[in-house]
Amino acid sequence: MVKISEFQVKEVVSISDGKILGNISDLVINVSKGTIEAIVVSNGGKVLGFFGKDEDVIIPWRKIRKIGADVILVDQSAGLLTTVENK
Repeated sequence: MVKISEFQVKEVVSISDGKILGNISDLVINVSKGTIEAIVVSNGGKVLGFFGKDEDVIIPWRKIRKIGADVILVDQSAGLLTTVENK
């Protein structure tokens, strides 16, 4: 069994270009099925939580290719990731 706190310290990295997307800030869970549908990755753009642009990227669970000791590798194909701007 894995705790969410263990996922939150791992960096999420795109396998297509090696870009660090950020860290997991939340999960999208299908309660009726009991499955994780997606991860929400925060890029940490705000300074002290106030200044800057903070965008979350929603990555479908099926796009995760490998969960390693320190990183989570995702397939960042065009048009398959959703960006949500937080205010």
